[in-house]
Amino acid sequence: MHHAVRPRTLLRPGATPAPTRRTSRMRSLIDAEALRVLHSAARALLDDLPQLTDRLVAALQEQEPAYRAAVECDATGIWQEVHRSLRHSISSLLDPRGARDAARRCTWRIGATRAEQGMPLDALLHAFRLGGSLVWQGLVEETTRTAPEDVRLLVHVVSDVWDFVDDHCTLLADAYRQTERQLAWKRENSVRLLAGALLDGTSRIADLPEAAQALGLPEQGRYMVVAVGGGRLTGGAGAQVLAEPDVRVHWHPGVDVDYGILLVEEEGREPQLSQEQEPGVRVGVSSAVEGLAAVGEARRLADTALALCPEPGGVIRLTEHLPAALVVSAPELATALADRLLGPLAGLEPADAEVLLDTLATWLACDGSAQRASRRLYCHRNTVLNRLRRYEQLTGRSLSRPSDLVEVSLALTARGLLRP
Repeated sequence: MHHAVRPRTLLRPGATPAPTRRTSRMRSLIDAEALRVLHSAARALLDDLPQLTDRLVAALQEQEPAYRAAVECDATGIWQEVHRSLRHSISSLLDPRGARDAARRCTWRIGATRAEQGMPLDALLHAFRLGGSLVWQGLVEETTRTAPEDVRLLVHVVSDVWDFVDDHCTLLADAYRQTERQLAWKRENSVRLLAGALLDGTSRIADLPEAAQALGLPEQGRYMVVAVGGGRLTGGAGAQVLAEPDVRVHWHPGVDVDYGILLVEEEGREPQLSQEQEPGVRVGVSSAVEGLAAVGEARRLADTALALCPEPGGVIRLTEHLPAALVVSAPELATALADRLLGPLAGLEPADAEVLLDTLATWLACDGSAQRASRRLYCHRNTVLNRLRRYEQLTGRSLSRPSDLVEVSLALTARGLLRP
């Protein structure tokens, strides 16, 4: 509709060219007559536009379930939208250039609005093509009623009418898809911000219901956070880490660490993690917390567990490494404790001090058994006992006193985790 009727200058294959002045003049006269007939019928359709709008709305209700539901919700709004679209379409028959921009704006607005409302694109495209059919049918009916001998002239403008319909269907689809992309980006960004606020511990209480809905997780429930770093993760941590596909989890990709907010369905049951992970992938698992409001604390615990993971990779569950977690959570205090419990060995030769510390660590790892420690160290049991006594003499600590033993154990843990 937005194209002016063009002189037909292209020849079919095999046709004999006859570029005579008389033939061109006759074609121009035919096109002019076709335009006169088209404009006359179009003006009549504009005069009777409410009735044409009623016909199209009725057809949409009958043929398109999406429009049937839309009319039930907002009959006036649908009628006005159809009325505007038909008015712009028919006006484009009368003034292709003058009406072009307004018609395109109208079509774009319909595509964007219906995308926001979730109406299927197929339904919209069907509605536009159905509208084109009714307009064409109306042109033919009006010409048949008023000047039946001129109906044959409409064949010269039919391609222009359907070119308009096709162009506006393309414009409608572009508006719909662009709006869909914008809406998807907004939804993804909103989910990312809500999940990020939960993990940072900055969510407001008032935001928790929205966060729960966006993440598909209940506001009340037991949660754990899994922190995943290393390897070649690019936001797909869940597929690599979790061994249970039915776990309800929301993954939040980060720059260096991905976080999973896991719903613990049964108390005391922790999620199963995959035993086959990429080399270098490090996983820290928090203890359980109550409710989405406590996810920020769970994330901090998961980060603590992740800090305990060795560089080659592995899985650290915080609940299984609480002493080490205490050390890395308070590095300054842990360093002070190590200096106090191990500092007196600094006066020894480095190699000698290393032997004493290794013996002490091995003895603790063997549950205080000098016999088992001696086998690991390839020395006599008495040698182990002598080295332990020497440590006690240098530090003034007693390895038989529980409080001293706890401090020594933490000091050795700090030495292993915090040494530069």
